[in-house]
Amino acid sequence: MIGTFWSLVPAIIAIVLALITKEVYSSLFVGILIGAVFYAASAVGGFTFAGFSTHLFQDGLIAQLSDSYNVGILIFLVVLGIMVSLMNKAGGSAAFGRWAKKYIKTKVGAQCATIVLGMLIFIDDYFNCLTVGSVMKPVTDKYGVSKEKLAYLIDATAAPVCIIAPISSWAAAVSGFVTEGENGIALFCKAIPFNFYALFTLIMMFALVFMKFEFGTMSKYEKALEMMSDIEKREIENEEVEGNSKGMVIDLVLPVALLIIFCTLGMIYSGGFFTKDSETRFHFIDAFANSDASVGLVMGSFATLIISVIYYCCRRVLKFKDCMESIPEGFKAMVPAILILSFAWTLKAMTDSLGAADYVANLVANSAESFQFFLPAIVFIIAIFLAFATGTSWGTFGILIPICIAIFPEAGDPLRIISMSACMAGAVCGDHCSPISDTTIMASAGAQCNHVNHVNTQLPYTMSVAVVSFISYIIAGCTQKLGMMASFFISFPIGVALLIGFLFLMKKMTLKKAK
Repeated sequence: MIGTFWSLVPAIIAIVLALITKEVYSSLFVGILIGAVFYAASAVGGFTFAGFSTHLFQDGLIAQLSDSYNVGILIFLVVLGIMVSLMNKAGGSAAFGRWAKKYIKTKVGAQCATIVLGMLIFIDDYFNCLTVGSVMKPVTDKYGVSKEKLAYLIDATAAPVCIIAPISSWAAAVSGFVTEGENGIALFCKAIPFNFYALFTLIMMFALVFMKFEFGTMSKYEKALEMMSDIEKREIENEEVEGNSKGMVIDLVLPVALLIIFCTLGMIYSGGFFTKDSETRFHFIDAFANSDASVGLVMGSFATLIISVIYYCCRRVLKFKDCMESIPEGFKAMVPAILILSFAWTLKAMTDSLGAADYVANLVANSAESFQFFLPAIVFIIAIFLAFATGTSWGTFGILIPICIAIFPEAGDPLRIISMSACMAGAVCGDHCSPISDTTIMASAGAQCNHVNHVNTQLPYTMSVAVVSFISYIIAGCTQKLGMMASFFISFPIGVALLIGFLFLMKKMTLKKAK
């Protein structure tokens, strides 16, 4: 079963079960069990209970929860949960909601503010998901934006924004997979214009907001909120404001600003920016490329937490005892996300041990020569499937980017850049769709939305953009002989036209169905 299609079966079963049963914990655990059974059955001596249990717990769950990078992400999650609890207790979230009433007057404005804030926080997707959710939820609640729509807006401005931002943890990850002498960040920047999925996702979000319609499962949740009575809406609003009269907008804005500053400093510190040795000292971009996001985010979040506690106590909006009570409250709020992440990481470990990466790599390599001009579109589809099944964009980068570079060794080959872009776009798309993706999980946590509901409602949106992106990559691959710029100015406008045309058609069909 190792190195064959069977290596992807545990993840596929977990995803299908989650979508059918709408229960993610047991679905992930079933996938983990199947992966451990497959691995034990493939052992030289045949299946043994000892081999099964050792791989399940020691090589799987325990190994993932003792991994330093994973532990850092879990600590970052807990600290962010504490920060959200502190901001709520201090009245910062409620004050922001009151301030927003003066400047954000409509549902369209609330959604646009969410998208813009998500685009501004481009440093890291984890940071983006939880920060945007905690800041914008009071505002979106007031104007009748469903939790499911908020979760989609958060998720669609997390990874898709990070993957086109040269200064981000994602750019650092991609550059790290470039194994040759070429500057990884420079190659990343060249690939940005052809990252169709990310660019089309941003266009689609604004289009949906201004066209004022939803389709698929999302429309059901949005209509349910529209039918809510005025009394119920007032009750929600009163619950948000109650007990927070001392709070000011600065009580939310300052911690968020500090979080951005200190997390950025933490990441470049972990990348060697502040080292005293002049021979090994990195420039700012190089420091990002060599940073450890896990370490940097933990350092930045802890620094912010300490300063925030001192600030709230000095301003006398919270007592020190109240601040300390926020620690277990913040931890409890993040328990669902921590559980899902732990199981998702363990499931990934099972698929890795079964050789899923090698199986997919061979698929790409074998199809490269026969379908050269269609390779960007092929890479895009394979990246979607791999990221969807494993729940990781970065793992998909690590598998496919070196293959793209090996297939097209010439630095000036347009197909090389387009294929790399397709790999990154497909990985983000698959990650965006997958129920076991850490970014998807944290978008649900940030919006306080049921995780399976979030996955179900955003799937029609992500698949629509994926189809348009696939067509655009076929066009880009066929027109690449005209040059990079010419290929872009042909494929990108056609893709935008297809996307907008599709949305107008869906709106017409939705209105017709409503009648």
